[in-house]
Amino acid sequence: MDLRDFYLLAALIACLRLDSAIAQELIYTIREELPENVPIGNIPKDLNISHINAATGTSASLVYRLVSKAGDAPLVKVSSTTGEIFTTSNRIDREKLCAGASYAEENECFFELEVVILPNDFFRLIKIKIIVKDTNDNAPMFPSPVINISIPENTLINSRFPIPSATDPDTGFNGVQHYELLNGQSVFGLDIVETPEGEKWPQLIVQQNLDREQKDTYVMKIKVEDGGTPQKSSTAILQVTVSDVNDNRPVFKESQVEVHIPENAPVGTSVIQLHATDADVGSNAEIRYIFGAQVAPATKRLFALNNTTGLITVQRSLDREETAIHKVTVLASDGSSTPARATVTINVTDVNDNPPNIDLRYIISPINGTVYLSEKDPVNTKIALITVSDKDTDVNGKVICFIEREVPFHLKAVYDNQYLLETSSLLDYEGTKEFSFKIVASDSGKPSLNQTALVRVKLEDENDNPPIFSQPVIELSVSENNRRGLYLTTISATDEDSGKNADIVYQLGPNASFFDLDRKTGVLTASRVFDREEQERFIFTVTARDNGTPPLQSQAAVIVTVLDENDNSPKFTHNHFQFFVSENLPKYSTVGVITVTDADAGENKAVTLSILNDNENFVLDPYSGVIKSNVSFDREQQSSYTFDVKAIDGGQPPRSSTAKVTINVMDVNDNSPVVIYPPSNTSFKLVPLSAIPGSVVAEVFAVDIDTGMNAELKYTIVSGNNKGLFRIDPVTGNITLEEKPAPTDVGLHRLVVNISDLGYPKSLHTLVLVFLYVNDTAGNASYIYDLIRRTMETPLDRNIGDSSQPYQNEDYLTIMIAIVAGAMVVIVVIFVTVLVRCRHASRFKAAQRSKQGAEWMSPNQENKQNKKKKRKKRKSPKSSLLNFVTIEESKPDDAVHEPINGTISLPAELEEQSIGRFDWGTAPPTTFKPNSPDLAKHYKSASPQSAFHLKPDTPVSVKKHHVIQELPLDNTFVGGCDTLSKRSSTSSDHFSASECSSQGGFKTKGPLHTRQVVCMSMDINGEACQEVPHLSKM
Repeated sequence: MDLRDFYLLAALIACLRLDSAIAQELIYTIREELPENVPIGNIPKDLNISHINAATGTSASLVYRLVSKAGDAPLVKVSSTTGEIFTTSNRIDREKLCAGASYAEENECFFELEVVILPNDFFRLIKIKIIVKDTNDNAPMFPSPVINISIPENTLINSRFPIPSATDPDTGFNGVQHYELLNGQSVFGLDIVETPEGEKWPQLIVQQNLDREQKDTYVMKIKVEDGGTPQKSSTAILQVTVSDVNDNRPVFKESQVEVHIPENAPVGTSVIQLHATDADVGSNAEIRYIFGAQVAPATKRLFALNNTTGLITVQRSLDREETAIHKVTVLASDGSSTPARATVTINVTDVNDNPPNIDLRYIISPINGTVYLSEKDPVNTKIALITVSDKDTDVNGKVICFIEREVPFHLKAVYDNQYLLETSSLLDYEGTKEFSFKIVASDSGKPSLNQTALVRVKLEDENDNPPIFSQPVIELSVSENNRRGLYLTTISATDEDSGKNADIVYQLGPNASFFDLDRKTGVLTASRVFDREEQERFIFTVTARDNGTPPLQSQAAVIVTVLDENDNSPKFTHNHFQFFVSENLPKYSTVGVITVTDADAGENKAVTLSILNDNENFVLDPYSGVIKSNVSFDREQQSSYTFDVKAIDGGQPPRSSTAKVTINVMDVNDNSPVVIYPPSNTSFKLVPLSAIPGSVVAEVFAVDIDTGMNAELKYTIVSGNNKGLFRIDPVTGNITLEEKPAPTDVGLHRLVVNISDLGYPKSLHTLVLVFLYVNDTAGNASYIYDLIRRTMETPLDRNIGDSSQPYQNEDYLTIMIAIVAGAMVVIVVIFVTVLVRCRHASRFKAAQRSKQGAEWMSPNQENKQNKKKKRKKRKSPKSSLLNFVTIEESKPDDAVHEPINGTISLPAELEEQSIGRFDWGTAPPTTFKPNSPDLAKHYKSASPQSAFHLKPDTPVSVKKHHVIQELPLDNTFVGGCDTLSKRSSTSSDHFSASECSSQGGFKTKGPLHTRQVVCMSMDINGEACQEVPHLSKM
């Protein structure tokens, strides 16, 4: 078996399969000749077809379509909506419909038709068989209006002679039912013989003897009737000729003969040789063969009968498909009135001489022979009903059907000889727009014959393809400062559809106000001038929409990058930069950062910085903008620096801009207050007994060359005011009287005033001695000055009234006597002392001028020796306590009691009183500035005990005494804290302890009186620190 045979076998098997799910049959019976619009049947009702979709529960709109061949006049019509079948204007004529056929049963005449139910989801093929019942619409007719019969004169009574029978196209009871002989003259009668096939043959019966000599011709009428209602009939003239006597009639050997002959038998082929004999002799024995009157003319045309030999031959080509069986009646006559009759049945056997027939009836009506399908039609869309047939029989009539080549269509068998042509896959107009293929029907004969039918299918485009951009993301760049209307690009999209479905229009999406897009051509242009500094990138969408129904669209992203041009100068964040640095900032420290921006990009924004007009005080990093100092800052020398900075970008041509920079040097608390008034520690103020409370009795004024809070000063009385007679304004330094002086208050009062700044983190301060002499008069100033000098031996934390040597005024007379008695001694001592001090002061001034105020002078050693002698004479164990110490201020826990912390070294004889020590030798080297005098060196006590040593940040017991080293009486005290005081009137407060370092001096443009301060602690028990003045000129 070759491949073709295998394919044909498979197709044959497929053809034999029936799809019961979609193929159903209906049989209706109607009568012929019905008028138009007579209902025949109702398909959905007769097949119980529901219009409800079982899946969705919704009503479905079914379409009923009659499958008819193009050009055919349909005998029935089907309502497309209801499925009802009606007759048409084309009358159904059973005799025409079933012409040439011989039916044994009345209901064997029928025609078939096919109805399809659409849509495709509900598809069914309904095969309808309509049986046409006969109506008596035809009258029976004789073959000829005149029938001639020859009867010999010696015919016996009751002899029978056949009369050609009448025919009626109607069948059954509507066919020939009765013959009647009219005007038989009692000579002849009529008898009806019914054949096995149901035919009625009339026979003429001789009822009387015939005598040719008396009458040789009889003319009668014969009538034939059918059984229909109303009854139809016809008549013919029957003419009987009485002939001469012939005693013997011919006799056939076989009265019934059946032969077979192939339909392809050539002309002249012998079919059968008939042979009849006659007992007569001579002319009466000569037999002539003729076809009987019942032989159809068509049969007489196909076969020839030799009149003398009785040989039947083929005289025309036979066609079994037209007539498979021919019944031939042959009469053998010897001239007598009674011929012999023989019936020959000729069976034409099949030969595979007919190719299969393809009856292509379209379900989808074609246009000019072409079926148009939509590409969106689903799979299994029904296109046509194909009926194949073959006029041949048996194997020659077995037909298989298939499609010639591979196409998206297939044949689906629904009946033995019927197929549905339907789509086998989804159609794609963009893939193939037109199909032309052949349907082949092949029989199984040898050789096999086949037939083809050409099917042309064109697809109609559906808008099933959206426009497609060549690039989903379109990136382009354009330089800023462009001209309006600048061409950017052409946006293009393609659509695989056709016609209007492929007509594309373009549209800009949101955020595209800077652009214009031609809707037809897709040309994108700039509608505005771009500024990269405002917007560097534009991202928007472009929509391509076709004109289909419904329209389809797609989008592409467009990214437009604006390229930079050097159209922006560098821009400083500030036109004037101001930086603040501490004056103690080390050299090469970072002072600040210059911030500059350039709105451009790339090299156009690469900015280089430089200083324009600075004399190398600062270094500027050209890229980072970091400014570093090239000097050591001293606010007191220069409080600010100003210069210009230039920024240049890397564009071509380059752009530049400038900014001003100011470096402000912030103050550090590195200067102690400087006492301006009182001018010395030996001055005093007279307080008369008549002074009223609140009156100003003395004034303390100091300045601090620092700034801000470092220069804010506070005045407090830390010692000498145990009676509360005086009050100092903490802001202005004015000392006022608290209460009216009493006689017991007469005498010298020493007030220890602490002047401290408000610097942070450590406050610096200075101590000053204010002497107030309470008395109505001060007639003997020398006496008061002597009292002042003697108070220097009293520790600062004690009131001078507490000394072992009373300083109260004695009786004036006693004083005068004492003065007179020791006048000479005092004068000599004063003269020597003044002489020594003057010489020492002259040397000190000369040395100070040569060193420009950088050196301090030592006090008069001789004076110290004198003082030592005086102290020895007095045997005062506290005379050696006048040492110079430094106050270290700490924040108080109590605002009322503010102790001054310090550490003091005392002689051994005073250690029992728990007085602390300071070790000057172990003090840190940074206690004093390099250009400050070493106070420990110049101001050691005249006593044999060791000097005080300063230890910064060393806490002091509140019970310890603090003493001050002896200084020249004309000197002021110098502290370590830095601020300028403001003379303002505020409420006074108690002394506030603060930590100050005695390490710092101060700088000033002119000579100032300075004094080194030794601070002490003062607790709630009244213990205070002492200081000894010393004069120094800067």
